[in-house]
Amino acid sequence: MSHPSKEWIHPTAVIHPGAIIHPGAKIGAEVKIGPHTVIGEDVEIGDGCELKGQVYLEGPLKVGPANTFFPHGTIGVIPQDKKFHGERTETVIGEGNTFRECVTVHRGTEGGGGVTRVGDQNLVMAYSHIAHDCIVGDETVLANGVTLAGHVRIEDYAVIGAFTGVHQFCRVGRHSIVGGYSVITKDVLPFSMTVSERETKLFGLNRVGLERHGFSAEQREKLRQALRLLKGSKLSMTQAREQIQAAAAEADGSAIGSPTGSEELQELLRFIESSERGVIR
Repeated sequence: MSHPSKEWIHPTAVIHPGAIIHPGAKIGAEVKIGPHTVIGEDVEIGDGCELKGQVYLEGPLKVGPANTFFPHGTIGVIPQDKKFHGERTETVIGEGNTFRECVTVHRGTEGGGGVTRVGDQNLVMAYSHIAHDCIVGDETVLANGVTLAGHVRIEDYAVIGAFTGVHQFCRVGRHSIVGGYSVITKDVLPFSMTVSERETKLFGLNRVGLERHGFSAEQREKLRQALRLLKGSKLSMTQAREQIQAAAAEADGSAIGSPTGSEELQELLRFIESSERGVIR
């Protein structure tokens, strides 16, 4: 057993005698560290975290407050990238996340920005994988067995169903939901519900998720109409974008002071325009 030096361990931390902790690790207040946990050099654990046991953390790694790690997870280990040759990169985790059993999070690569980042209040379910240089926003849900390849960006409030694979460099937009067992090879539109059968398709509006997050009926209807233009019409992408832009302008000029959906339509358009891999229709 090895404990960090006294100057780096808060006196209120509770560490099981079977844990192995590098002297250079920093342990915050009221942290609970269970048996057979291994914490490496250059790992910083924020106040109120709980490592239930048999968790492996490797630095450089910064973990914010109030995170919970279930057994057999590996966080901050080197990336599965042949271009990685030991350069200093890091993993940064925010506040209030839950990492269930056997979750893996790999640190960044020099060519990908040098950091893998997970935001706040995310639920990462058992056996999920977050690869190098991924950016996960706030309040997302990655269900069991979700696999994010390198350089993936998951925006706030997105929900990804079980055993879905997301191709490298893809984005999953805000407030979207991806059905289980999907294969995502292009960007997933914000506010959408996307499912994968033999071919991954845009299914429609993420109605339930938007209701839960306080979107008005008018906002939801504007988004539903926009997604119908993208999904079901015979319009080209350029024509669909022009019609969505016109709808946004119309919404902007009416009911001043109330949420009309204009801002969300503009977000949808910005997402499409900035896509490098194309979006799922």
